[in-house]
Amino acid sequence: MRFVFKTSYDADIRWFKHGPQMFWYGLLLVFMLALPLYFVWDGNPYLLGEFTGVLIFSIATMGLMLLTGQTGLASLGHACFMAMGCYANIKLLESGVPWLISFPLAGLLAGFFGTLIVSPVLRLHGVYLALATLAMAIITGDVIDLTERWTGGVAGIAVPDISIFGYQINKYANPYAFYYVVLAVVIIVVAFYRNLLRTPLGRSFAAVRDSEVSAQAMGINLAKTKATSFFLSCTAAGLAGALFGHSAGYVTNETFDIVMSITLFLAIVVGGLGFIHGAFLGAIISGLIPVLIANGRTMLSTSFDINLNIPGLESAIFASIVIAFILFEPMGIYGRWLKIRTYFELFPFYRKDMFKRQKSYLKTERVQ
Repeated sequence: MRFVFKTSYDADIRWFKHGPQMFWYGLLLVFMLALPLYFVWDGNPYLLGEFTGVLIFSIATMGLMLLTGQTGLASLGHACFMAMGCYANIKLLESGVPWLISFPLAGLLAGFFGTLIVSPVLRLHGVYLALATLAMAIITGDVIDLTERWTGGVAGIAVPDISIFGYQINKYANPYAFYYVVLAVVIIVVAFYRNLLRTPLGRSFAAVRDSEVSAQAMGINLAKTKATSFFLSCTAAGLAGALFGHSAGYVTNETFDIVMSITLFLAIVVGGLGFIHGAFLGAIISGLIPVLIANGRTMLSTSFDINLNIPGLESAIFASIVIAFILFEPMGIYGRWLKIRTYFELFPFYRKDMFKRQKSYLKTERVQ
């Protein structure tokens, strides 16, 4: 059991609670930096590509986690913002803008236009806001078709390679360099996210999530806070979409579909709402589920001659997992780990109802 005594405000907001925690996170960083060395020795970079895909997805889940987990605003349309970032990055690169400028600029453009689009529905909350953003995800493919002149429409468009000071980076030509580029972006986004939670703006997000009435009573501008959260969330989604385009090499109107939006929501619910760790755990799980489904189909077809090529099966499984976690473990995988850790830390003084959910919902918690 470890007791952490906070004797100052700095101790409450510092990055690491104690030295051992800093050691383990440092060890994790060393592991991530050294991971490509194993695949260089093994000579098979396929799994490294899968790890890179999980890291890209984790950027998008961190953006959605900031919006849903920290601010309490549900969104089922983040694939739309990923598409904005992807196509903005492509057009900027085709216009001759260096990647080091086009990449962050694409994220900012996705944040700006995403916030501009959702601004009319910011007064909605709960399922109504989720349905409004879901409509955005549904029409994303149609908008890409209508703007075929810039996006390529159904035929699609090729994504230019990354060029940093004349060095060309392509996922298939040099996957190790592409992995380090993605890892650098992930580290920057995590550092920004972690620091944001310690600022007054991050505390404002939590206040709006917990009680809009109380937040407004403390002088927090609800509309401005929600718009800022959407902007930062859409920016992260735009960055993830730009990297996803480089990973795919070619994007069409079906690349950023509604399944991707549902997968993002699945990731944060399963991983654990409100935790940065939950964004990564959810990205790992959502990346493994399609592989498990594909392997399950192959095994059933070869061993038992059962064909499971059912349209919409993957979406149905995703939805079932989300419903199961909402009903039985609303805090997600990381929340379950917190419960287990707290049990052993407080044993034998652990109380069963310590993490019990509040069954009643006060309508006054939301500003109409």
